[in-house]
Amino acid sequence: MSITWIMVANASQAKLFSNKGPNKGLELVKELAHPESREKAAELVSDRIGNFAGSGSYAQPTSPKEHEAERFASEIAHELEKGRVSNAYEKLIMVTSSHFMGLLNGRITQQVKSKISESINKDYTHLPIKELTGHLANHVML
Repeated sequence: MSITWIMVANASQAKLFSNKGPNKGLELVKELAHPESREKAAELVSDRIGNFAGSGSYAQPTSPKEHEAERFASEIAHELEKGRVSNAYEKLIMVTSSHFMGLLNGRITQQVKSKISESINKDYTHLPIKELTGHLANHVML
């Protein structure tokens, strides 16, 4: 039996589904939440002194919101790697916005990348399973 994982994610939440073959539907495997990604930037910044580059100028390479999105992308990448190592899936379908897809691609291992059969640039995290199934019907036999 070939198992396909479908990761539906955005910068603040992810749902990992499993499909065990044609006409088997979707089964929720895990939900991940990262509410920090929804916080206002001002709420994410602390009062501590920042990092200073060599000439004494303040260097902040990424915004606080982007930093939180990167942290969540790393958490999802770790989850996908755990699933790969335990042989929980053979194929992977990634469903996320193009920006967050870029963050994920920068963090997942080459072995996980080799399992990706489709990348869909949409944010379907808000959809109930029945609607999600309809949107994915052209990509996997559910």
